[in-house]
Parts: sequence; structure tokens; C-alpha cells
Amino acid sequence: NKARLLEKIAELVRDKRLEGISGLRDESDKSGMRVVIELKRGENPEVILNNLYQHTQMQTVFGINLVALRNNQPRLFTLVELLEDFIRHRREVVTRRTLFDLKKARARAHLLEGLAVALANIDPVIELIKKSTSPAEAKAGLLARAWESRVVDQMLEASRLQEGSFEKSADEYGMSAEGYRLSPLQAQAILDLRLHRLTGLEQEKIREEYVEVLKRIREFLDILESPDRLMEVIRAELVDIKDRYGDSRRTEINDLHEDLEDEDLITPEDRVVTLSHEGYVKSQPVSDYHAQKRGGKGRVATRTKEEDFVKRLFVANTHDTVMCFSNLGKVYWLKVYQFPVAGPQARGRPIINLLPLSESERITALLPINKSNTEGFVCMVTRRGVVKKCEIGKFSRPRSIGLIAVDLGEDDELVEVALTTGQSDIMLFTSGGKAIRFSESQVRQMGRTARGVRGVNMKHGHEVISMLIFNEDSDEETVLVATENGFGKRSELNEFPLKNRGGQGVIAIKVGGRNGALIGADRVIKGDDLMLITGSGRLVRTRTGEIPVVGRNTQGVRLIRLDDRENLVSIGKVIDSGEALDSVE
Repeated sequence: NKARLLEKIAELVRDKRLEGISGLRDESDKSGMRVVIELKRGENPEVILNNLYQHTQMQTVFGINLVALRNNQPRLFTLVELLEDFIRHRREVVTRRTLFDLKKARARAHLLEGLAVALANIDPVIELIKKSTSPAEAKAGLLARAWESRVVDQMLEASRLQEGSFEKSADEYGMSAEGYRLSPLQAQAILDLRLHRLTGLEQEKIREEYVEVLKRIREFLDILESPDRLMEVIRAELVDIKDRYGDSRRTEINDLHEDLEDEDLITPEDRVVTLSHEGYVKSQPVSDYHAQKRGGKGRVATRTKEEDFVKRLFVANTHDTVMCFSNLGKVYWLKVYQFPVAGPQARGRPIINLLPLSESERITALLPINKSNTEGFVCMVTRRGVVKKCEIGKFSRPRSIGLIAVDLGEDDELVEVALTTGQSDIMLFTSGGKAIRFSESQVRQMGRTARGVRGVNMKHGHEVISMLIFNEDSDEETVLVATENGFGKRSELNEFPLKNRGGQGVIAIKVGGRNGALIGADRVIKGDDLMLITGSGRLVRTRTGEIPVVGRNTQGVRLIRLDDRENLVSIGKVIDSGEALDSVE
């Protein structure tokens, strides 16, 4: 109903369930139905149309239960079975109708055949009737003798019929060796014949009608004898019905239907996605970040608590997919539009509220995937030093409950996940102060549920604490490491030589004694800020430019002054709104 459709659209716009529509007009007239929907500037027509399909009766999808009677019993049919039963029904109907028409044609031909014989023998017939004293005597006389039937023989031969209008069982009537023997019905029809039918014109009409009836009998017999001829009749009748009553469809019937998903209702746009150290995530439209002149102060990308900071920031389209890897080796999928949209002053929502995580499970890495990076690899490292490389295509079939990304051993968990090109360098850091750098080509591709191969050989009690991926060496980038007792340093990347996978690596920083174990590593440049987190929840922000660049085999300098029984537990590079703007550009 058009009026209800317009009311529904207006209601959706009024309730702000459907945005982007600025005007709605009904321009229907005698030429047809026409509804005009005007959109606001910059709106995507396909998204608006998908929303109209989803929330209104502009597009309707419904199922059909094909229930029908077969042998007086209800049954659920498939489409093919329904068509087969319909064709079987039409065969039965056409066959019964043909038999009925054949019976009527034979009866008519029977009478016409007798009249044709009488006309061929008109003088003897009239003479016999004149000499008879009563109609009964005349009828008996007509039945008693055999009549000359040359005209009937010629008409039967022309119509390709041998038995004429009689069934094969009627041997006492019809053609015989002596001539044609009339039946009682034919004799009565001759007696009832009016004199005006004896004119030459009327005689010719009788003969023509007889020939026509014989042709119809021949046609009926062909239909009954030939299944192909029967199907031709059925098809011709259906085509005739289509030609007489068929009109163009006003709706479409599609053999395939794709249900509209949430993604079809979302306008494609770029958004800035931020993840904080404590696991709060949100997204903001890129339009919130206006370009500024050089030397501007930028704007705040997100507000966090004093003990929290932005750990991960990236720009992605609302239709892009973000793979979320947990410490238990599982991967989950979220669309960018599923991240809560919040303003600069909001913290967002805990990511654990968006995913079906178990009690001890937490997200360790986010990887945005779009059409431009579907050819790379996903590289994973576990706490026990196992490295695994898998094609991104192995993760192309999301499941709501997640999938196994890596088969973890006992007392092992996933530490880091990163995207690689196939030609990258992988650097692993252990709590024993060692670092090993090897080519990605030394890690073969594996299946999604495989365990992986050894990336680094560690002493008992040591574990992998970080993984860095380098696609090319940079003079500006340095490797920053920090220990649990608050000491750290920066070192040049070229001080970490390429080794073979599975070795012990080289010293990244001296551990034990004053320094304690290595707890974190990251790649930084001089202008970066570093956040230091202690076990008691204390945060200290420091500039990486104030940390000296020294050799690998050194102890480093103090990064943070700790209290007694207080340890440094984590480090993270701080990402602010200025970097967000750079990423957008």
C-alpha cells in the first residue's frame, strides 16, 4: 500500500531511525505510481535504499510452503515435484477431454456417414420408402440390404481412417464385402431427413461436414496415441493462456536472494579507531580532525583516566574488518562500524564487552584488514618462543565465537601479532635480555590451526616479551628496551645482526643485578613519548629523546625511580591526536 509506505518512511525519518532524507513527495498520476525521495547533500543513495528495503515494504522476502493434494492426501512439494504433478494433471485432463470429444465426433460421424450413403443411393432409398406401408417397414427395409458405399470409401481413404465411424467391435454394421450396412440410428436419421436436405447444395454440406469430422477424429486419435503430441497440446494451451491473460510482472522473482546485512546499512566513511592500555576502544569520524597549519596544537583524540593512555590508533573504513587476537590463541572479528562512536572527551567501551571472551582471556593485538592488504601474512609469537606465519586469507571466514589462530602448548599464550609482507625482518625479545633478528622467509607458511616453529631458543624460566617487525632499516628509528627495575636504553637497529631462526640471539641489554629482567621493547623515533607503567599502577610519561642511544651490551640508564618492592611491568609508546592527524593525511 503506497499510503502506508509513505507513512512508514515519514515515521522512520521523524524517529531518526532513518537519516539522510530531506524530502518525500508523492508524484503519482494516471500514468503510474511515482514516489520521490530527496537526500541530503553527501548522502550515499545505496545506503539509504538498503535501509528502505530493510525497514519498509519496498522489498519483501517471504517463504512459501508448497502444500497440495496428491491422491487426496496433503503433501509438501518441491518446485520440481509441483511442476511434475501439474503436468501429470494436465495430461489426465487433456486425455479425458480428448476421449470425450472423440466419442462425440464418432457419434456425429456415424450419422453423417449414414446420410452420405443415403445420398449416394438416393433413388433406391426414395423408392424403398415410397413402397413401404409404415415407417417401421421403411426402417426395416433400410437395415435389410447392403448399400453401395464408394463415396464413403473415398472419404475414409482421404482421412486415413479404415474403420470409419464404427468401433472395431461393431462388425454387423458399416463396411462389409457386400456393401455398407446401416445401423438403426442411421436408418432413423435417414427417415427423419427433410426434403430440402436433398438439394445439391445441402448434399455437399453433409459430405464436407463428414470429411471435417473425420479429420477431427484422426486428430483426437493422434493425441491419444502419441505422448509427444499430447505435450504439444498442453504447451499450446498454456501459451494461449499466457498470450490472452499474461502481462508484464510488476515485481521481480530472483533465484538467489542475499539478505541485507548491517554493513549494507552503514555509510562508508573513514574513522579513527583508538584502543587504550586498559582495553577501552572507540571510533571517531575522520571529519572530527580538521587540517591545521604547521605549528598547530592539534586536538585531543581521546580522554583517558590518569592511569590509562592510548596504546593503539589506526584509521580504517567503516566497512573494514578488524581482527582481534587474544592471549589464548583465538581470533575474533569486528567491523569498524561495530566499535562505539564517541566524542573526544569519551573513553569508549571496554573491548571485552564487544567480544565473547572467557574469564581469563584478553585481547593482545588488533589488526585492521581492508582490500589493500589481503595479500600479506599474519605473524604470531607465543610466550614460549614459537613463531607462526599464516596467510591472511586463512582468516577470511569469521565466526561469532571466534576461531583458533594458533595451537598453543601447555602454559603458553599468544604475546604479539603483526602483519608482514613476506620479506620482512622479525625481531624477538626475551626476558633474559636477548634479542634475535631473522628473515621472515625462514618461517614457512602454515595452516590456521598449526602450532608453529621455534623462533628463539631460551633458557629455562625465560620467555618472549615482545616482537617487532621491520620492513626496511631507518636511520631515525631506534630500538628501545626497558627492564623491571626501571632501567632502559635505546640502540641502533643495525646493531642487531640477522641470524638464523631458532638461535639464542644477541644481548639487547644486560639483565640481572641492578637491571632485573627485560619487560618491554618498542621501536621509537626521537620525538616519541613513552609511558612507563609500574606494578602499583603508577604511570610516568617521558620523552624518548632524553634516553641515550648506546650499544647493545650495556646496562642502560634509569628511566623511572621505583619504590621498594615496586617493579616496572610495561612500557608503551604514547599516541596522541597529532599522530592521528598525520595518519589521516
